[in-house]
Amino acid sequence: MKGKQILALAACLLGLCLLALPAAAADKPASVVPPTVTLEDVQLDHYWGFWFISKKTEPTKGKLPDNVGAPLDLAFIFAITNPNPFPVQIETITFTVAFEEFELNTVTAYDTMWIPPEKTNQVRVHAMFDVATSFLSLGVTGGFKLKEKNIDPWAQLEKWWTGIQTFSFPISVSNGTATFKAGDKSVISAFQATYPSPAKK
Repeated sequence: MKGKQILALAACLLGLCLLALPAAAADKPASVVPPTVTLEDVQLDHYWGFWFISKKTEPTKGKLPDNVGAPLDLAFIFAITNPNPFPVQIETITFTVAFEEFELNTVTAYDTMWIPPEKTNQVRVHAMFDVATSFLSLGVTGGFKLKEKNIDPWAQLEKWWTGIQTFSFPISVSNGTATFKAGDKSVISAFQATYPSPAKK
């Protein structure tokens, strides 16, 4: 009787092991196809107009730490499509934002998310800008271009900050990379885009 019980127990254990094999294989895929990353939309989440205050200005309350300018909060909405028959996790997403042809900010998001197999999820990434910092960035990355075109940087900044409500100028996303992981495998997807899309104009 004991022998039969031992055999039955062994059979059960063998069955459990066989059931576990597909799950273990799924945890360690042979390869991962890089998901596609598509910019679907750019939204103006918070807007405070256009202004700049020199650090020499005496505020009504408190103290200015430095020159300060109107902040601008843009949300970039990406569609992440997983072509694999297993879920993948997005670990980081990084991209550079340019207004027209002038790079102003590089953004990195570390929020993780699982993308189901053969499905598409939306990922929302916020990018903060402000007039004071953008003035410095504009001088570093686009100073020569502005000089060649005889454009005043303050006039250019005002054009962007007042035109952002209607997206009257192109916003480009470049040098985009998103890192994904499935089991012990990692892949990187590259992407770039322009908003509004030229096709929608």
